[in-house]
Amino acid sequence: MLGEDRLNLKSKLDFKIIINIVKEKIFFVFLIIFSFVVLLFLIFILSDIFLKGIRNVNLALFINLPKPTGEAGGGILNAIVGTFILSLTASVFAIPIGIIIGIYLADANSRFAEFTRLFVEVLQSSPSIVLGIVVYVWLVVPMKTFSAISGAVALAIMMLPVIIKNTEETLRMIPYSVREAAYALGVPYYKIIIRVILPCGLSGILTGIILSLSRIMGETAPLLFTAFGNPFLSFNLFKPIEAIPHIIFKYATSPYEDWQNIAWGASFVLVIFVLLFNFLSKVVTKRWKVRF
Repeated sequence: MLGEDRLNLKSKLDFKIIINIVKEKIFFVFLIIFSFVVLLFLIFILSDIFLKGIRNVNLALFINLPKPTGEAGGGILNAIVGTFILSLTASVFAIPIGIIIGIYLADANSRFAEFTRLFVEVLQSSPSIVLGIVVYVWLVVPMKTFSAISGAVALAIMMLPVIIKNTEETLRMIPYSVREAAYALGVPYYKIIIRVILPCGLSGILTGIILSLSRIMGETAPLLFTAFGNPFLSFNLFKPIEAIPHIIFKYATSPYEDWQNIAWGASFVLVIFVLLFNFLSKVVTKRWKVRF
């Protein structure tokens, strides 16, 4: 009787093991299928941009300004320069603020720190067009003009959550014993941050900066309410300025075939820029890992 009970128990256990294995296999198959579907959509989008865009990429696209309506040809030199000006100016605003807040959140456990984390998460999930409208009210209306500085502020706000989160998570990976060792030597707190903590977490901080730049380079919505666009080459931060995403939006929605072709070429250029920034972030992460 005892032997039969053991045999039945073993049979039940074997059956449960088989069921669990089957469930695991089914889950794995569904995981592969859904991953393949997502990858397939990405391949279709990128292949469409590459095939239609590369045919319209030439030297004239990079060295010429846009032509007036009705004239063939033209380029996106003003948009390329404007994109880099906006990105650089936004970085000047966002990088120091983001790193400082990230350092604070990595060390603090107060209620204010929890509120700040919640605020950062809300900011990260906020629609970019809403941020553009907010900056429009803050800067464009008082200044009574669209400007590059307004666009840069909107993009800087979008950069902040990425930089803050990457800085905080990277610095939290550094053991507290590193700080304690520096404290034991009588090193002031600001020197511990500058000479110990930041060098140890440099890779994560740089990755956050690069990813945030990659994000803002493709944003159009906030620029519609701030930078507005400019058909001329402009270096004045207090005047409207063009950007690649904005010129893509403007040309792609136009009825002119020549402008639509330029939009495809500009899309190709923008995708290459974004892919390069993402590749650079991977290189930085692998070459300079968190050291302690």
